[in-house]
Amino acid sequence: MTLVLRICFSALAVVFAAVPVAATTVRGSVALAASRDPMVRKHRDYSGVVVWLEPLKGPADPPLLSRPAQMIQKNKTFTPHVVAIPVGGSVSFPNLDPIFHNAFSNFNGQIFDVGLYKPGQSRTVAFKRPGIVRVFCNIHPQMSAVIAVLDTPYFAVSDKAGSFTIENVPPGEYQFHVFHERASAEVLDSLAHKITVETAALQLPTIEISESGYLQLEHKNKYGKDYPPVIEEQPAYPGAKK
Repeated sequence: MTLVLRICFSALAVVFAAVPVAATTVRGSVALAASRDPMVRKHRDYSGVVVWLEPLKGPADPPLLSRPAQMIQKNKTFTPHVVAIPVGGSVSFPNLDPIFHNAFSNFNGQIFDVGLYKPGQSRTVAFKRPGIVRVFCNIHPQMSAVIAVLDTPYFAVSDKAGSFTIENVPPGEYQFHVFHERASAEVLDSLAHKITVETAALQLPTIEISESGYLQLEHKNKYGKDYPPVIEEQPAYPGAKK
């Protein structure tokens, strides 16, 4: 009889172990304060804030890597301005302008340089370690963007209204993190906190992010030098492959 009970309990343990833990959704919103950016002050554009959940017990589930994220180059602008991907993910840089571009990053996060390439072409970069990657164009100093490479699959980027949704989050304890390019490290560190995710969808209170004290610094080109004047009428730039 004892042997039969042990077999029954063992079978039940196997059944329960095979049942996946129901994941849920974490929602919230951000608001930007003390900003000098016209899009924030006039239009309340709160987009581009990255939020993510770091599991406090054990590593996060490995992400299901899909097609590369896109950061389009058009009208001398990277779109979207902020992209978040998991470690191991990729970002492609299609050139939809009628001029040459050269996306690169030479500090913070992962260093890369896709080289100079002509309209209609694209380049793709894989990111192998977590960090904040600041992206520029070696031809056009006004072009900049941010890639957040995260060691977790539980992340989102806020939309214009400041709303964000993180899908498929298993129940558990997490550290909640925020990144905004115009907030200081001290402000971002102060916003990190623990949250508990249960089986029901979780709605977080609005998070206010101050941009007070933000100073925009000029950047150099990929050679560490000042940008030379750009003559857009040229059919190609020096060093370009025709």
